Amino acid sequence: MSTKVSDHVLQRLREWDVEQVFGYPGDGINGLLAAWGRADDQPRFVQSRHEEMSAFQAVGYAKFSGRLGVCAATSGPGAIHLLNGLYDAKLDHVPVLAIVGQTHRTAMGGSYQQEVDLHTLFKDVASEFVETVTVPEQLPNVLDRAIRTAYARRCPTAIIIPGDVQELDYSPPTHEFKMVPSSLDQSAWTTVPSEESLRRAAEILDSGDKVAILVGQGAAGARAEVERIAELLGAGVAKALLGKDVLSDELPYVTGSIGLLGTRPSYELMRDCDTLLTIGSSFPYTQFLPEFGKARGVQIDIDPHMVGMRYPFEVNLVGDAKETLRRLIPMLTSEETRGREWFETVCDNVRHWREVMERRAELSADPINPEYVARALDPLLPADVILTSDSGSVANWYARHLTLKPGMRGSLSGTLATMGCGVPYAIGAKFAHPDRPVIALVGDGAMQMNGLAELITAAKYKDRWPDPRLVVAVWNNHDLNQVTWEMRAMEGAPSFLPSQQLPDVQYAAFARSLGLTGVRVEKPEDVEAGWRTALEADGPAVVEFLTDPAVPPIPPHATWEQMEATAASILRGDADRGSVIKQGFKAKMQEFLPGREKK
Repeated sequence: MSTKVSDHVLQRLREWDVEQVFGYPGDGINGLLAAWGRADDQPRFVQSRHEEMSAFQAVGYAKFSGRLGVCAATSGPGAIHLLNGLYDAKLDHVPVLAIVGQTHRTAMGGSYQQEVDLHTLFKDVASEFVETVTVPEQLPNVLDRAIRTAYARRCPTAIIIPGDVQELDYSPPTHEFKMVPSSLDQSAWTTVPSEESLRRAAEILDSGDKVAILVGQGAAGARAEVERIAELLGAGVAKALLGKDVLSDELPYVTGSIGLLGTRPSYELMRDCDTLLTIGSSFPYTQFLPEFGKARGVQIDIDPHMVGMRYPFEVNLVGDAKETLRRLIPMLTSEETRGREWFETVCDNVRHWREVMERRAELSADPINPEYVARALDPLLPADVILTSDSGSVANWYARHLTLKPGMRGSLSGTLATMGCGVPYAIGAKFAHPDRPVIALVGDGAMQMNGLAELITAAKYKDRWPDPRLVVAVWNNHDLNQVTWEMRAMEGAPSFLPSQQLPDVQYAAFARSLGLTGVRVEKPEDVEAGWRTALEADGPAVVEFLTDPAVPPIPPHATWEQMEATAASILRGDADRGSVIKQGFKAKMQEFLPGREKK
């Protein structure tokens, strides 16, 4: 039997060590599906319930494995459905390859069924590389270059293969004019800055008395080096949300997340520092960085395209974080030459904030305080857990209440901040690490958008995972809560119920209908037991908590004046105004109470 183009696609993916492709079938990729049958499902075809979920699963797989995520979809509507997940990959700098079908070449340009101009469709999201394969000899170079570009640029790429091309006999490029050969090897490489730029950076950092460090996901491979430079500089370390698992939250100088969903000590760290070192982060919200001109700045980033645009840095070091820090650290003076006042202030702020968050979690609510749900999970986290968080108010509790320790992983849709990624991320993570527990933290809006259907995917593949633990936790408050609070705080408008109110769905009951574990928690005293039941289940589990939408995700920089302005907007007609003002006042008060004495 001759080798078809579709056969060679799968063979080449295997040669690139691709172990699974997340996809959904359609006649635009029938040739590929037939090849999967001939290849004994290698690489494994993982069927989602929707192509957007396939793309999210590929992103989750890539984020937690460090390897290429691959998704596949049919022509027309299937290709369109991939876009949101691919944009998530683009904005969070994740290597993903999309393999997409197209109508036969004979029909292209004829307004044929499901014919979409795929180059135009993908030219932004896959701007680094998108190409259509029109003849077999073109395939190796196009596929290899798409994969190599996705890895090198940390981005999504796309290849388009018309249906009739998939079924052609494969023939490799020949040694002739206008033929382009290809090769598989991708040897390891790294980038380091010049010696002169490193010395300039060292001078700036050494001159600082109050140094702040901001780390993002680009610092993930440099944990030991980040800890060492923080100790040398007597610095506090704040984390962008995508860098939450870069450093242990147990370190006394780690101030936690930064930004609207961040912590008070991270806000104070940036407000009061005189020197800023940013490592592997493109955190965009400059209002949470030092005032321009107040602090001297140094940035380290591997991508020259991303340096120098978040803060007026004096030195932009283009290089791998680990290798750059290894060269920079010996140029700095010893920590013994520095005063400890700034470092101790940072640590004191962190200790106080942890007490504040503990007190907030203990506040009564109707029926359950959403902060307490996250707080109760924290001591129960398995040592090797992988956490995914959806967008929405649940991301606040993920950012502020969960203590990530060495060995734990966590991520969310950091830049696109799209809803509906939490559950498919978790499924992608289980395929990346089938021997590790995974917990998805999801709001009821995101669960209704995407999560319910993807429970079917979890049920379908649960027997493939040696560690059976996949916990989906739902904060069920009948409200699109983050947007509701943004309307109150930013627009000065009360909650608009027709857009914000959600129906009460029986998430745990739906899970049980699929043969999964389902737990519904309606009282605070049952929260810990609910978590334990889900974590001890012998397969995927859903645990839903009925939480109070009136508990506010207060920004770290919120003042009493801003709280009063929000309260005024609520009093103008918010349906839940009494509870909202009461809970907001109680939460804010925790910042001004004295610290608890240690026993």
